[in-house]
Amino acid sequence: MSSKYKPGEDAIAHFITFSVVGWIDVFSREHYKEIIINSLKYCQENKGLKLHAWVIMTNHVHLIISTDTNRIEWLVRDIKKYSSKQIIAAIRDSTTESRKEWMLNIFSYAGKSNSNNKDFQFWKQDYHPIELNTTIKCKDRLDYLHENPVRSGLVWEPWHYKYSSAIDYYTNEHGLLKVEHL
Repeated sequence: MSSKYKPGEDAIAHFITFSVVGWIDVFSREHYKEIIINSLKYCQENKGLKLHAWVIMTNHVHLIISTDTNRIEWLVRDIKKYSSKQIIAAIRDSTTESRKEWMLNIFSYAGKSNSNNKDFQFWKQDYHPIELNTTIKCKDRLDYLHENPVRSGLVWEPWHYKYSSAIDYYTNEHGLLKVEHL
């Protein structure tokens, strides 16, 4: 997961994106999105992840995160490592996944083409963290993240998308994950 881009100060919120190799729309299936939710919850409860905003799109995930007790790069590593193993296993074990062979072939090819992996690669290598050290950067990235499902045509309003923190920001309701507002 080495990258020329590294997180700055861990206590400052960072905008981060993980993308599925080949931009495969894995997260068009709800049960794969639930694996991401569970991984984020675990990191919140056990690894010091502060989740400020999030959205799971069909082939990528946007997060705004920080931490006081860990390193952002370690959290990203753990989230990506756990979720990739769980999602690959869920695809491999599925009896109903119509795209199973096709997806596993792509993940296998990507894994064999990357010396950092043995078998499969689910996530693209980099995640290009952007330190949100100004109010303008925070607002721009927060709006971008929450508007993503609207721009993609999934919903009419940001707070209607279930797999996002928009409901926490636009309404008095709470979404699937605990959010610490920016």
